[in-house]
Amino acid sequence: MEEIRTGIVGIGNMGFAHAACIYAGRVKGMRLAALCDTDGKKLCRARAEFDGVELFDEYEKLFASGLIDAVIIAVPHRLHGEIAAAAFAAGLHVMTEKPEDISISAARKMNEAARKSGKVFGIMFNQRTNPLYRKARELVQGGRLGELKRSVWIITNWYRTQGYYDSGGWRATWAGEGGGVLINQAPHNLDLWQWICGMPSAVTAFCDTAKYHNIEVEDDATVFARYPNGATGTFITSTGEYPGTNRFEISGTRGKLVIENGMLKLWENDADEREMCYNTKISPDDVSVKYSEYIPETAETAHMGVLQSFADCILIGSPLIAEGSEGINSLEISNAAYLSEWTGNKEIKLPLRGEEFDGYLRRKTESSAFTEETDGGLADGEYKKRWQVQW
Repeated sequence: MEEIRTGIVGIGNMGFAHAACIYAGRVKGMRLAALCDTDGKKLCRARAEFDGVELFDEYEKLFASGLIDAVIIAVPHRLHGEIAAAAFAAGLHVMTEKPEDISISAARKMNEAARKSGKVFGIMFNQRTNPLYRKARELVQGGRLGELKRSVWIITNWYRTQGYYDSGGWRATWAGEGGGVLINQAPHNLDLWQWICGMPSAVTAFCDTAKYHNIEVEDDATVFARYPNGATGTFITSTGEYPGTNRFEISGTRGKLVIENGMLKLWENDADEREMCYNTKISPDDVSVKYSEYIPETAETAHMGVLQSFADCILIGSPLIAEGSEGINSLEISNAAYLSEWTGNKEIKLPLRGEEFDGYLRRKTESSAFTEETDGGLADGEYKKRWQVQW
């Protein structure tokens, strides 16, 4: 294969931006071959913008057409699993928007379908291309901080107005999005948290519904995590604070790092703190600490970088920036956080089975005020800045 004939299901803001990017030839090895959406207005717009690209109003017709080799899924979260499974069954490579779905039960089915198909499965965790987070992963996973002791991420600069939530009847609803800030804005951060620090073994959470907005899901959350080695982590996020904060601190037995204001600050101890603690001949004054700073010289490649890695994986077998199957990790943390809130803020052990969460979510969905209404606006074909780190 020299060229990947690519289709996109869902041409709202993200789908339209992916379409414009591929159509313009900005992803080497990809050609935009087809688009699909149930909204006739969006298809009319696409017809005017993307000459020669086939249009479909049902994804089943697109998958049966034989016109594409790969598909990008950019539809509401709850439909990711259903459409991905159909795509794998049709022999297509799949790139899905985040989150993988709204429940780990659905994500597990997606991962199994991907495994059985043998096709490439990627997920749009574009913040993994940020050099600061890549450097943090290198330091932590490479042992430079020693054994993990604590992580604290305050990520409250996801501010949203009431007008944002009112722009679509599906927004901030259990049936439409499957949750609030944890499932919509913060999946990138939850993914980075586990990508850098590893998966926790237990989660306790407080997820406040409609604390700052007139919505039916959480707009403020605090997640407390325990790790297998006894380390702890705290993740604080909100769409109701302005100005917000983005500060990520990780402490280990040999030092700590802090990411804030576009910089990574690193403190490295000459001696392991655990050895220092139990060696009476050593006091803190006798241990030197090396300090350094890391400021990226290159920008993150973001969505285009993830799409290019997807294309390269299909064409030449190079590694993906984010394997689709890894999407279950951040989803498991958010599912566990919701379940903790719904069960009196009790500690939830991981791995999560999923059945109890599914039961609660089903009841939330049945009483949801979800509608298909939108503000009628059309995408402009540009990647928005909302997902980016606003230091």
